[in-house]
Amino acid sequence: MTATDQVLHSGMCSVTLRREPALTVLDVAARAGLRRVEWGGDVHVPPGDTRAAALVRAASRDRGVEVASYGSYYRAGSDPADDFPAVLASAVALGAPRIRIWAGTLGSAQASADQRRAVVRATRAAAKRAADAGVTLAFEYHSDTLTDTADSALRLLADVDHPAVRTYWQPPLDLPDAAAVDDLRQMLPWADAVHVFSWWPRYERLPLTARDRLWRDVFAELRGTGRDFDALLEFVIDDDPARVATEAASLAQLITAGSA
Repeated sequence: MTATDQVLHSGMCSVTLRREPALTVLDVAARAGLRRVEWGGDVHVPPGDTRAAALVRAASRDRGVEVASYGSYYRAGSDPADDFPAVLASAVALGAPRIRIWAGTLGSAQASADQRRAVVRATRAAAKRAADAGVTLAFEYHSDTLTDTADSALRLLADVDHPAVRTYWQPPLDLPDAAAVDDLRQMLPWADAVHVFSWWPRYERLPLTARDRLWRDVFAELRGTGRDFDALLEFVIDDDPARVATEAASLAQLITAGSA
C-alpha cells in the first residue's frame, strides 16, 4: 500500500448519542460529514435482536453511512461463553466487519494468572466463531481490563495469538500527551481503530481542540503506518447532538493535516 492509498475513515460511536434513537444518530452523523458509525450493543443494537440490527443496517445504507463495527459489551473470560453467539448474530445482521469486546473485568495489576488464562480461552473461542462468519474482534483499550496498559495488552494479544483478534486504542486517562503517543506507538501493529475524544485530567470532557497537540501527533503516527484506520468520535460535552458537527470538523482537520 502506498501512502496515497491509505484512508483514515472518520466516524463516530453511537454511544456518543446514547440517549438518541438510532435514526437520529444516523442523521446527525450524516449532516456532520461522518461516514461510519460503530453501533453500541447497549441501546441501539442489543445483542440477539437481529431485527433491530437489520433495520439499522438498512437505514445506514439509505443515508450513505457505513457500519464501522459493532461495539459490544461482551467481556471475555467473565461473561458466559453462551452470550457470544447473540453478539455475533447481531454483528452479522448489522453487516459489521468487526466486533469490539472487553478483556475481562479486572485491571492487569489485579487479575490472577487463572483469570488471564480465562480471558485468553474465551477470546480464542469467540474469535473462532467470528472468523467463521467473516468477522474480526478487537479489544476495547480500557482501564479495569487486561488492556489497561500497553505491556498487558501486548502480552494478551500474543497469548491469544489469533489472526482475527486486534485492538482499538484510545488515550489512557492521566497520561500526558507525549506518554500517550508513546503508548500508541507500542500498540500500532495491533490497532485498527482509534476512539477519538479529549478527556483531561480524568473524566472531564473537553473539545478535541483542547488537546490539539496530542491528536495531531496521534494522527501523524497513524499516517506513518500507511494502513487504513477508523477514527471514531466517542463522547461530546453534555452528550449534545449539536456539538457533533463541530467535533467532526475538528476530526476532519486532524485527518487531512499533513496529507498534502
